[in-house]
Amino acid sequence: MTLKELEVILQAEVIVGSDNQDFNIESACSADMMSSVLYYHTPNSLLITSLTQQHVIRTAEIAGIKIIVFVLNKQPDQATIDLAKEKNIPILVTSYCMYTASGRLFEAGLPGCLNK
Repeated sequence: MTLKELEVILQAEVIVGSDNQDFNIESACSADMMSSVLYYHTPNSLLITSLTQQHVIRTAEIAGIKIIVFVLNKQPDQATIDLAKEKNIPILVTSYCMYTASGRLFEAGLPGCLNK
């Protein structure tokens, strides 16, 4: 699934990465506990979260997560935006809650991350 497809499905605003449409996401995970993200992630995945702090970007970098979606219209601060730009990790913001965003992506054919 491409960044543009994600933007449409989630009716999201692209905060970081609108100039880079080359991402191809193969799965998604939804979590607010970054320790769970590190354990259950798969490469080339997307993270759906309500946390907007810099540690989310750092966790995504470690886990190989390619795109982050912030739910409930939560806006990251400038430091988080700058770090995402530096790490080349697109950020999208959607008004949907985590449950609905996850469901819309699953309905569109994007599977969840596999359990280890």
